[in-house]
Amino acid sequence: EVQLVESGGGLVQPVGSLRLSCAASGFTFSTHDMTWVRQAPGKGLEWVSSIGSDVAETDYRASVKGRFTISRDNAKNTLYLQMNSLKTEDTAVYYCAIQAMDWPIRGQGTQVTVSS
Repeated sequence: EVQLVESGGGLVQPVGSLRLSCAASGFTFSTHDMTWVRQAPGKGLEWVSSIGSDVAETDYRASVKGRFTISRDNAKNTLYLQMNSLKTEDTAVYYCAIQAMDWPIRGQGTQVTVSS
């Protein structure tokens, strides 16, 4: 059974930082491209960042580029998202997902709230 378990969310003030983790199991993590997506209150899922299976390629939505860093540790079957200089508009539930159209395989999510 595929499992993706996110952690690391919480309440943080603007310009603060958080590091999200996603523990993967039930599939060969090292051979899959992985993605972080988010869902803000009242909105649909929004792509945030992706990383290739071999770590060589990363990509970010424009609004987080330069602030967020995606990474992975294939030996630990874990995906990360380092989020710096957080803004109120980053408030959302963050999900890790196996990269695919509409991201059907994703975790339960972790809440990130940016507020003063």
